[in-house]
Amino acid sequence: MIQQNTEQPPFWFEVHSRLPGRHGRTGTIHTPHGVIQTPAFIPVGTQATLKALTPEQLAATGAQAMLANAYHLYLRPGAEIVDQAGGLGAFANWPGPTFTDSGGFQVMSLGVGFKKVIDMTGQEQGRHAAKKDKLAWVDDDGVTFKSHLDGSRHRFNPEVSMQIQHQLGADIIFSFDELTTLHHSYAYQVESLARRTHPWAERSLREHKRLTAERREKPYQALFGVIQGADYEDLRRQSARFYGERDFDGFGLGGALRKENIGQIVGWMCDELPEAKPRHMLGISEPDDIFACIEAGADTFDCVSPARVGRNGALYSPYGRINITGRRFKDDFRPFDADCDCYTCQNYSRAYLHHLFRAKEMLAGTLATIHNQRFIVRLVDNIRQSIADGSFDELRAKVLAEYYTPAAERPQGW
Repeated sequence: MIQQNTEQPPFWFEVHSRLPGRHGRTGTIHTPHGVIQTPAFIPVGTQATLKALTPEQLAATGAQAMLANAYHLYLRPGAEIVDQAGGLGAFANWPGPTFTDSGGFQVMSLGVGFKKVIDMTGQEQGRHAAKKDKLAWVDDDGVTFKSHLDGSRHRFNPEVSMQIQHQLGADIIFSFDELTTLHHSYAYQVESLARRTHPWAERSLREHKRLTAERREKPYQALFGVIQGADYEDLRRQSARFYGERDFDGFGLGGALRKENIGQIVGWMCDELPEAKPRHMLGISEPDDIFACIEAGADTFDCVSPARVGRNGALYSPYGRINITGRRFKDDFRPFDADCDCYTCQNYSRAYLHHLFRAKEMLAGTLATIHNQRFIVRLVDNIRQSIADGSFDELRAKVLAEYYTPAAERPQGW
């Protein structure tokens, strides 16, 4: 990390408590725009906003930080506009810490994964997008994107990604990488690490240091290196050692992960990483995955799912997701969850939420998103407290037993 002329580092991480015999821990990430108590869920505001919520509404859910998408903000409104506004936080009126991804996710989502559901099983083969359907093409130097907005072509490489992310001004940024899928062969995963992801990481680090020196009047931005390797132990450990030996401020635990092995895979990476730096898990939100990844050493994580499923009428409950559009809620005037402290549950009934979705009112998505974000934030808050007081295993057993109760066995009212 490049040191600034300040009395204390502009970015640092401290560990407070640990899970005995495991990598899980609580801690604090210090950034120029505030602290993040970890473990922490980081909501995704792709376009510098969490869809349907104001920054004040998002903050009221207990969210400590927000992650935005560098590729989408590059296309619209343009990274230079965000820079002129004073950076992502100022542009979006978000006072706390911010993250931006590198564009690496779009390498997959607009390339081989375009118009595909991201598979966490690896069981189905031949699921890559056809060449004519793709909006991203990868080579060893970088990626050419075709804009989904107007069809224009755009070239991303590590240097461009760093330049965009420095203009966006987030507190935590990520190295440019190739996100592979579970359907890529072992040989392709090896090639991807050796010829693209790892060389791109070194190029990202060099450009980050150059830009940090050039823009020294700006708040320091911490660069996290993104580990890849799919579900192969040797590749995951190799990639983690590669990043751990270099001057990154933290690490992104990225890529394709087989769901049933997610905790084990995170553990492989954390075995190899230095203890003193934070680890961000890219893209999880289901309670079993959250417990597994935190236990294995993830400090923060993000996902679009709580907001996305909420906008489609699925609300998180202690007994799993509930579709509020179901007919049984038409005349149910109870709060959605009487034990939830979110704005939605404190002020509106199931019947009203049902009505909003059936009437296709915009408020439906707002109220459902508020609840779902609060549900995940509160769950992670409870996990953080359980690590501190030694009740993690008991909390996990209780939460998962209830959440994954079969629908026919749920308590009356659910």
